[in-house]
Amino acid sequence: MTFSYDNAFSRNIGWLTRQEQHVLSGKRVAIAGMGGVGGIHLLTLARLGIGSFHIADLDVFELANFNRQAGASMSTLNRPKAEVMSKMAKDINPDLDIKIFSSGVSPDNLPEFLTGVDLYVDGLDFFVFSIRQATFAACAERAIPAITAAPLGMGAALLNFLPGKMTFEEYFGWGNQPEEEKALRFLIGLAPAGLHFGYLVDPSAINLDEHRGPSTVMACQICAGMAATEALKILLKRGQVLAAPYSLQFDAYRNKLARSWRPGGNDHFMQRIALKIAKRRLSNLRG
Repeated sequence: MTFSYDNAFSRNIGWLTRQEQHVLSGKRVAIAGMGGVGGIHLLTLARLGIGSFHIADLDVFELANFNRQAGASMSTLNRPKAEVMSKMAKDINPDLDIKIFSSGVSPDNLPEFLTGVDLYVDGLDFFVFSIRQATFAACAERAIPAITAAPLGMGAALLNFLPGKMTFEEYFGWGNQPEEEKALRFLIGLAPAGLHFGYLVDPSAINLDEHRGPSTVMACQICAGMAATEALKILLKRGQVLAAPYSLQFDAYRNKLARSWRPGGNDHFMQRIALKIAKRRLSNLRG
């Protein structure tokens, strides 16, 4: 059968106009990371009808990825994530323009990675700090809107960083902090409401020293749905888009949606208290 863009994405029409669908076909989205959230971001945005992507990942699929990563299967073991996800996206839309950055995102290729991009969607592993910091800083410098959606428990937390608004650095306050401090600031900043904390049944599964934490496929899929909806609103310039210091968290396990507002980001007095509590809990976990 011959591929037809209009037919493939015709069921979007109604929630989108035909003109809006045409606009999305001309947009380019950059996604760093093709694992748990990044891979599902790519496939979701491809099904939305986005026409071009820059994708970056230097990793290969492993068995430990099977519980949550869209491209992880027996047939893709030890294969490059970016290559596999590109093929899956092109199976949805053969006309996609996808540029693969197979060495991941680095300070050297960051300018090229963001060239011509209308939106950046963060799909990096939680514990990737340095290049995440650099990427969001580069987006702010280039006036590129950026979204980060984190899988937490059985839900997701989302933040938008828009041109002229509060930046990633202003919100999280990472600076030159050590990695453990960045991890805690990232976690607390992403989800001030902390909806996911109450049902963690095995705290020993979290180990910041080993860059290890539990994850669920439900959380990754919720991330993709929330991020794609924000992407649609940003790219089409319609609907309300809440920028940092606003954040959203939806937790399917607890049947709750929370919208938080933290002026000053992690410098807000409630965030400083939450950080102190998080450090105490981490200390107790370590015994």
